[in-house]
Amino acid sequence: MSLSKTDIGRFKKRLEEMRNKLSASLQVSTAEVKKPDEATGYSQHQADQGTDDFDRKVNLELTSQEFQVLRQIERALEKVQEGPMASAISPAKKFPKPVLKPCHML
Repeated sequence: MSLSKTDIGRFKKRLEEMRNKLSASLQVSTAEVKKPDEATGYSQHQADQGTDDFDRKVNLELTSQEFQVLRQIERALEKVQEGPMASAISPAKKFPKPVLKPCHML
């Protein structure tokens, strides 16, 4: 079963929506990670400093994962521009539509 132009357009639109949401989220996350320590205030206690460091590490990891997802979305959009996605793997093998639906990560 091959995808119709309508299906491809729908998938492309959904990928673009996901890219836009993720890009906006990344701008906020990146700004939070890049915020200097002086902007957050000085922690008076070692435990507070440890919590601040942990939060920063978690934000860095999440931002890194979001960048990976963004790269995957960009690659999927490139594949849509290149042509039928099913023919990239095997011309004889067609993907069912449910496999091609974007996941709801956002």
